Formats: sequence, structure tokens, C-alpha cells
Amino acid sequence: MAGIGPFAKPEASVPEGQIPGLRGAPPRTPVRPSGARPGVRIWPLVIGRLMTRQIWIELYGLPGYGQTLKGRPWGLKPSAFAATPRDFRPLEAPGAGKPILQGRFTLAGISLDVPAPLDPWDRASPSRGFAEALHSFDWLPALMQEGEAGAREALRLTLGWGRVFHRWAPFAWDPERMARRLLHLAPALRRMGAVATDTERGQLAVLVARQARQLLRPPGPASGAATRAVAVAVTGCVLAGMSGARLRRRALKRLPRALSRTLRPDGAHMSRSPEAGLELLFDLLMLKDGLTQLSEPVPEPLEAALQKLATATQALVMPDGRLPGVHGGGVSTPARVAAALTAAGLAPVADTVSTAPPQPTVGGLARMRSPLLNLVIDVEAPPRGAWTEAACAQPLALEIVCGRDRLITGCGWTPRAFERQGLRLTPGHSTLTLSETSLGEPLGGWQAELLGPRLLTRPYAVRHEARHGDGALWLEAQHDGWAPLTGLAHQRRLYLDQRLDELRAEERLFPADHAPSPPPVLAAPYAVRFQLEPGVQASLARDRRSILLRGHSGRGWWFRTDGPDVAIEPSVHSVEGQTRRALQIVVRGSARTDAETRIRWKLNPAGASGDPVVE
Repeated sequence: MAGIGPFAKPEASVPEGQIPGLRGAPPRTPVRPSGARPGVRIWPLVIGRLMTRQIWIELYGLPGYGQTLKGRPWGLKPSAFAATPRDFRPLEAPGAGKPILQGRFTLAGISLDVPAPLDPWDRASPSRGFAEALHSFDWLPALMQEGEAGAREALRLTLGWGRVFHRWAPFAWDPERMARRLLHLAPALRRMGAVATDTERGQLAVLVARQARQLLRPPGPASGAATRAVAVAVTGCVLAGMSGARLRRRALKRLPRALSRTLRPDGAHMSRSPEAGLELLFDLLMLKDGLTQLSEPVPEPLEAALQKLATATQALVMPDGRLPGVHGGGVSTPARVAAALTAAGLAPVADTVSTAPPQPTVGGLARMRSPLLNLVIDVEAPPRGAWTEAACAQPLALEIVCGRDRLITGCGWTPRAFERQGLRLTPGHSTLTLSETSLGEPLGGWQAELLGPRLLTRPYAVRHEARHGDGALWLEAQHDGWAPLTGLAHQRRLYLDQRLDELRAEERLFPADHAPSPPPVLAAPYAVRFQLEPGVQASLARDRRSILLRGHSGRGWWFRTDGPDVAIEPSVHSVEGQTRRALQIVVRGSARTDAETRIRWKLNPAGASGDPVVE
């Protein structure tokens, strides 16, 4: 298909060396979740999606289908723009759009040169991730910073897209891609219209109106319903006259139900991805600004959802100003988080130590804090169904910020790193892995084309309990995901001494309550991984049990363990679709399946007397 080309398809695994720590996996061999038979479980969904998808392809591909997107009354074409809703996302660095003016597109870590008067729509994209970012118009905000020249080039590229993809096409008109494209276009349309001729302005208005009307039609997963409704409503704020008013009215009518299905009772996103919640917060703020510019009241459900989402986001902010990178959350930036909360009327609050009981979990994430230590742990099972497209098979994943240095984290996978699905497996975060396998795998191949790269995993239970005392916090969390494979359950015990800024922890493996009898194996090799933030320095001490960690501030922290084999190994970290080198601490050993195994570790500030000697 024009503009897409032969990009790589999602895979269930990555060759050895690309999945950190997953040794022994032959190239392109899927890592099956314990006891799961994903091919059998998804067949009803696959068959149903095949049938419905083919119906829509046949319908939307009919020669006269485009006539149905004209709107009512028939033939009334939008030709002018009203509001300019503000995108509160921080602008990129000055000059970020200059390469695009010269024909160089850098998306998903890959560059493509298409000098004017050519455009990228009639040629193959170098990767699937590049194609998705290209058709989502991720390049547009940077280009619009280049003044009148940027607006003219944006107009040329947008109308060029419309000429190539004026008819419905499965990839270019994908609902999620189209919603993001409209949300990028909305703040730019009036400036683009100002440099356009009357004919071009009319073409631009009709182009966005047709896409907005298409978004109101099936198909579209429930996981993206809120974003689609917001995109249509924002487009309705931009288009002047009856066309815009009709789109606003229809989208705002759908939005309350979509938001109720997208937000958890605690205000977090149903995907459990803090970054997904932040993106939706930006979108809702854009819609509110567009309605305000038109002097229209903001619906109460929209205002309530916006405040719930902002409060949940604020509760998850770590001392480094970023959000936890779990379930496809990736690497957020302090500027983005601060911009969203400020626009919502909140601000990232300074972390203070409190002797009050631990706060309730938000989005399935529990927090523990002291003056210098702040950690978050995943204490729920992954989401289910359509919400798993960005989920990760990493139970009890742990992230730790020491001072303002994030030392222990995950591999930073996000949906933008489409070709690196292996980072979603259990070894891709700071948790325990048994038998060098994973508790789940992403759907791949043509099945992922139908259902999206959903996470396939056998259901497992996760429980946790938190307590507090005089200057100390306890948290115990456990899951039984390994029981079908090894008969073992994993418990992570955390004790935070708030006076000493010292974290003491224990990884406990023990026979699960409902484990197979007898256990399928007598011994299971384990690996407890602590993924380090890129740039964190790690030095092994002479005792071979202690590791000195230094973050960007230069302050030292000691990691100690009584595990039988401790090593510093290479790892990777995904940042905006690009892979960066990093390190990981790995504690290895073997656990009997008919007995209890304990691995203790500790994290405390360096500089005290009696510290180990670094080699």
C-alpha cells in the first residue's frame, strides 16, 4: 500500500541478545507463558474480528462510500475554521522542524529523506513504527514552529496525504491513527488556512471533516473510544458553522460513556499505563480549551473526568518529576508531566515523608517513601482484553528513585517501540524470573494485525498488604503466575526505614497453594533483575555481594545481597523508539520447588563507615 511499504511485523519474541537476560532462547523462538496456549484462547476473537473486519473493508472500500462522509445537509461543505484549541504538550526544541522543511523525517528512531516537491505518501516506509508515526502526523507540531514556511509545508503535506488517501484504507484510516492525526491537526488548522488559497482552505476543511465523521463509525476498539470521541469533538471546535456544531454535539454525547469505560474508579487509565493517562489528560485539556474559545459550557462529565485523571497522575509523580514506566508507560519527561498538571490547575507536589498510613494504590501501583528513597511497585495483574495492547508481563515490577536519581527501573518499552516487543517480557523489568521464561508474550504476526499486539498470559492472582509503624513502612506483595510451570509462588517483601533512608527487601519463593502435585520440576533456576537507568554507573565491590550505584547527581548508593551469584550485565533501554545501552544487576540461583527459597537485598546511601571496597 502506498505510504506504508514493507515494514516489519510484530513478533512474539526477539533474537537472543535483544531481550536482556533471556539467555538460551534461540533466534525467533517464541517464549511461551507458563501453561498458556494463546493460539487456542484467541481463536474465537480472531475469527470474529476476521469476519467483521472484512465486512467493513468491503463496505468502506465501495467506490461511492466517500459520498456518505459529506455530512448533513448533503453538499454543505465546511470552508472555514473557528477555534484554535491549544495543545498543552511542551513544544520541542527550537529548530526541530527545520529538517522536515528540508525533507528529512526522523520518526521512531529512523530517518527518511523526501525533498520537496516530493512527499512521503507514495513511497515505502522503512519500518512499521515509522509508518505509524508518519500517518499519525507526529511530525506536525515541530513543523508548525517554523513560522509561515512551516505552515505552508504542513499544508502541502496534509493536502498531499488527502490526495493519496482520499478513499478509505485500512492502515491510513485506522481509527487510532486517524484520531491522533486529527488531534495533531486541530491546533494547526487556522494557521495552515491563513496561508492557503480559498480552494486549498476548503479542501483542508473537507478533509478533516470527512475523517471526523468516519471516526464516529465502527470499527474501533473500546480501549480507544475516549480518544476518538475527543478527537471528533476537538475537530468540531475547529470547523466553523453547522458542520462543526454537528460533530461537537455527536462526539460530546458519546464522550461520558467512553470516559467511564476508560478511567478506573481511582482515576487512573484502564490500561494501567501512567503515560497513557497523561496523553488522555492532554487531549481532554485540548477539548476543554476549544469549548472555552467558543464560549460553550464544559460538560460536567468531561470536567469531572479531567480532574480525576489529573489527580491520579499527580499521585504517581516521582521525585524526578517523571511517571513510573510500567505497562508501556516508557520514559515520561518532567516538562510534559508539569505542563499537564499545571494546565489542569494542579502542580507536582514535593514529596514529603509522612508517618500516616501508606496512601491507597493508584492504577495498581503502590508507593513507599522516605526523605531520600521513593519507590513504586506493581501490585496488580496486567489488564485484560483490548487494554493489553501496551501491557507487560512483569508482575511486581519495581522502580526506585534515590534523591532525584532514578536508579532502578525497567527497559522503557512503549508501543512506539513496535519492533522491540521482547522488552515487554518478564526479564524487561526489575522483578524475578523463573526458568528463563516469561509469564506472557505479545500477540504477533497476522493475528496482531487483527487484534493488535495484545499481551497473552495465563490469569494469575496478585495480592498485597501494606503496614506502617514508627518511622517505617512494610509492604508484602505476591503472585502465583509461576505455579503452573514450577509450582512456586513469588513474594516480594519490602521494609523501608524512613529514618535511615534504607530499603531492606526479600524475594521469597515457596510452594503455591494450588500448585500441581507433584511439582512438574524439582528445581527452577531464578534470576532477580534490577534494570538500571541509562547513565547509572555500577561498580562491583571486592566482596562480590555489593554494588555501588551512582546516578546523574553523582551521589552513591549501595546495593547489597546475599544471593549466590551476583553480576552486572549489559541491558537495553528504549527511549522514544530508540534503543540505548544500559546495565542491569542480576542475582541468580536455583530454587527447590518443594521448599522455600529466600534472597535478601538492601539499598542504602553510601558514605557510612564500614562501606565495602570497590574494585
